Amino acid sequence: MNHNTHVENPDVILIGSGVMSANLGVLLKSLDPALRIQVYEVTSELAQESSHGWNNAGTGHAGICELSYTPHAEADGTVKVDKVIQIFEQFEQSKQFWSHAVRSGKIAQPRDFINPVSHLSFVHGQKQVDFLKARHAGMSAHHFFKEMEYSTDRATIGAWAPLLTEGRGEVPIAATKMDGGTDVNFGELSRKLLHWLSQQEGCGIASSHRVVDLNRTGSGWELVILNSETGERRRNRAGFVFVGAGGGSLPLLQKAGIPESKGMGGFPIGGQWLVCDKPEIVQRHQAKVYGQALDAAPTMAVPHLDTRVLDGRKTLLFGPFAAWTTKFLHRKGSYLDLPCSVKPDNILTLIKIGLSNLELVRYLIQQGTQSMADRMEVLHVFYPAARAEDWKLIDAGIRVQAIKKTDGEAGIVHYGTEVITSADGSISALLGASPGASVSVNIVLEVVQRCFPSLLARSECQARLDEMIPGWNTDFKRPENARRFQEIQSGVNAALQLS
Repeated sequence: MNHNTHVENPDVILIGSGVMSANLGVLLKSLDPALRIQVYEVTSELAQESSHGWNNAGTGHAGICELSYTPHAEADGTVKVDKVIQIFEQFEQSKQFWSHAVRSGKIAQPRDFINPVSHLSFVHGQKQVDFLKARHAGMSAHHFFKEMEYSTDRATIGAWAPLLTEGRGEVPIAATKMDGGTDVNFGELSRKLLHWLSQQEGCGIASSHRVVDLNRTGSGWELVILNSETGERRRNRAGFVFVGAGGGSLPLLQKAGIPESKGMGGFPIGGQWLVCDKPEIVQRHQAKVYGQALDAAPTMAVPHLDTRVLDGRKTLLFGPFAAWTTKFLHRKGSYLDLPCSVKPDNILTLIKIGLSNLELVRYLIQQGTQSMADRMEVLHVFYPAARAEDWKLIDAGIRVQAIKKTDGEAGIVHYGTEVITSADGSISALLGASPGASVSVNIVLEVVQRCFPSLLARSECQARLDEMIPGWNTDFKRPENARRFQEIQSGVNAALQLS
């Protein structure tokens, strides 16, 4: 792929080459082949920040195993499952779009980016065992999760994931399992989608190009772009700009100066993984296992023991462990990113956030001073027989949590995904953290609906969208649509080689 092609004055400019920009670019070009699209990426290769295979867990977040979507039981002992049902449906939209990309020849060899992996939730202690039982009762009653299994039997759990029970004491344990989970290499997926986009007429991709300024024009936006290899600056204009730059989105949104971004700030949290490559251990674990949240930990730091498949190689990953940082990007960030993001309109919000989240600050400091023995102690909750010499510590990228004013009160840290769009729909920016990658198609579809309403008003575009995301405007959560959903899901899983 040529990473240095330029389209002058395109219809659309995408900043960042991660999974959000990749999905949005391919979706727009597929809906209207006449659209001219330019992608700018600051790194020399594509999808090297949040979407990079090692910078996220690769969990196809479908609500199956993530206990953070159902954080507690109600007073009557039941567990609300509305959020997991919503997340599951949104991830299925992603799979539908990606399967269409495979069937239509945009992507070859789906196993390069998506692989079937069982998803498990695992808890210990009687209170959490009771909680997981109630969670399973609520979820398995819905047709999305009817195949979910629950067990407190050690032999059964050991058959699902042997590492969980090896060397474990007598404390009560429980687990749920579904075999419909996935492991996704979002970086490889992004590169495959962008490769197709780069071959289309009127589309360009330029790596090693940093957008350093955005200014309104009468018909859209003018961008100033710096070639980091030559030092050359160029200008380009577009009617619509999407800022999908991960941690780099906030500074660009501040430069754009739209009213919707006033008062917003960012709180960067670094991450680290423990990784095991020993074949005799790796081959014994074929699952993604999510556990209970640690005290004061952000949602994105819920521990999990994962099978990963990256570049055709299987490995094990455990974490994440949080780390204190002031950088907004892992590879191309600066330690001045956080202080430079402090502006007159957000300083009070940031101060209030700091004062009201002292537990989080203490947690990050504690995480950053951990020894290998401390990290192994957390791993032993999942894998009691783990040995330190079998694991190594690697960096896991950076997530910038969006901080915004809420009804004039202190800002709150958002651990989800925040999409900021101008009133005129000429610019949209993505802020926040996981599980954005998994539900990226749902997010960019909302961007298209908000910013390109005339496009979706055309009957031929609606027909194309129906082909790419079947039933995109159908509520598959409703029981009367269960059979139609299962038919679509079966075809999707076959195309993605997940069956």
